[in-house]
Amino acid sequence: MSEAPQPTATAAQPTSARVLPALILAMLAYSVVQTAVVPILPGLARELNVSGSDITWLMTANLLSAAVLTPLLGRFGDLRGRKPMLLVSLAGLVIGSGLAVATHSFGWLVVARVLQGAGGGVLPLAISIVRDELPKQKVTGGVAAISASMGVGSGLGLVATGLLLEHWSYKSIFWMGLVFALLAVVLVIVRVPADPVVDKEGGADPLGALTLAGWLSALLIAVSRGNEWGWTSTRTLGLFAVAAVVALLWLLVESKVSHPLVDLSMMARPAVAFTNIAGLLIGFGMYGSFMVISNFAQTPEKLAHYGFTATVLHAGIMLLPSAIGSMVAAPLGALLIARRGPRLPLVLGGLLGAVAMAYLAVRHDAEFDVYFSSAVFGLGVGLAYAAMPAYINGAVPAEQSGIANGMNAVLRTVGGAVGTAVMAAILTGDTLKLPIPVQLPTLDAYQHAFWVAGVMCLVAAVVPFGIRRIKAAATPSEQPAPALAKTDA
Repeated sequence: MSEAPQPTATAAQPTSARVLPALILAMLAYSVVQTAVVPILPGLARELNVSGSDITWLMTANLLSAAVLTPLLGRFGDLRGRKPMLLVSLAGLVIGSGLAVATHSFGWLVVARVLQGAGGGVLPLAISIVRDELPKQKVTGGVAAISASMGVGSGLGLVATGLLLEHWSYKSIFWMGLVFALLAVVLVIVRVPADPVVDKEGGADPLGALTLAGWLSALLIAVSRGNEWGWTSTRTLGLFAVAAVVALLWLLVESKVSHPLVDLSMMARPAVAFTNIAGLLIGFGMYGSFMVISNFAQTPEKLAHYGFTATVLHAGIMLLPSAIGSMVAAPLGALLIARRGPRLPLVLGGLLGAVAMAYLAVRHDAEFDVYFSSAVFGLGVGLAYAAMPAYINGAVPAEQSGIANGMNAVLRTVGGAVGTAVMAAILTGDTLKLPIPVQLPTLDAYQHAFWVAGVMCLVAAVVPFGIRRIKAAATPSEQPAPALAKTDA
């Protein structure tokens, strides 16, 4: 595959001060919209008169949509231009948020969450735009800032949800998403130029896209609904089997077509493959821990003899340090990548996540324990998220940047879906015997959940040692991707 022409740092090239705010706001808009509904799911179930199991489709549908659309939008960005596809991704956020504001139907709300899942394309597209448009000395910091914004937005979304619910109805959550998305659209139109990198030699791969969507859909539905249906039920096992068969078919298709949606040889490069494994594990820890910590904080202390009887707002504030930690991680991660390469921040990210979860497993009696562990965990997630695109961009040519980062984002999403399902299984598998019809997990169940999240983060810290060291802060203009790929082989 030929190397796409790379932009040079000239006076006409956009500065980071012009382009980055638009891309960061787009990333914040998506991450806020994705997580803001998590604390209000029980209340929404009552408001919309649906069961507790059905209301989880508001998360399942969004995760599923994001997992399917993220790599597709990333690849179309490689083929047709990143800015147009970024606007398509943000249009999904705008239309989905507008529909959520307008409807009172649970079914249409699920459709709205599916549309919002298109926002998942923001991450790979924004990273590719930074790689294309910014001066080479600004690329590492720009990518780190965008990646860390995922953790920042997730934390801010939880706080904003609680704050809005103190004064308004659940509709205000979707109004927030609509405003964020519209502001992002305006900034992208005004500040982001049409990108010069287009893979003119590539082509569409409809069968590859269809089979990718098929196995991801079967896998995520099985994982997300396994607790309700039973992990050994016919439906769950059947979906896992369908996912395996269609995944094999997808691999066969991608290995045969002339212009595959996902270049399997690219995905097999150690720098890409091991980074994707780390993304899966960090996603598991991040989404799983958010759910567990929020539930732990809201547990009524008088009934369970643990927890803090926190409101949704209070629980969100207890997770706010994670957003602050991710903000700090962006410049710190960029500095470490520039000086030592991406391995150190990725290893540190996994270690800090493991330390935070181990700390909570041992110490959880005071609110300070949650604030402290949340900050440490957010710092770890931010460092890890900053390092992953640096590894990937150093190993793939520019015309594959969108799909490569898109698949990494997909695996983070899959890891998050698996993480929340595993955490839910742990918590519901060991409950207190109370004289009222309320199921509360035991303290042991929460401790086990914290340990599991910690172990996943610890494994993520070990994974980067499977990658040979690549040149620190390498950019496309400094070294061609094929040469980098050889050092990682």
